[in-house]
Amino acid sequence: MAVPKRKTSPSRRDMRRAHDGLTPVNVIEDKSSGEFRRPHHIDLKTGMYRGRQVLVRKEAAAEADD
Repeated sequence: MAVPKRKTSPSRRDMRRAHDGLTPVNVIEDKSSGEFRRPHHIDLKTGMYRGRQVLVRKEAAAEADD
């Protein structure tokens, strides 16, 4: 079993852990609906992505079936 020869100093330990911090989620305001969403993701409220209708909302699909 491998055993370290020397104790890792707090400075070295913290430098190793420097990349473990959480980054805040990037959020933008949608141009058409004004809702907040992540960039390059579908607006789940309207179903639009880059100006095209990608998803059909449940209420709209129910009305179309009637």
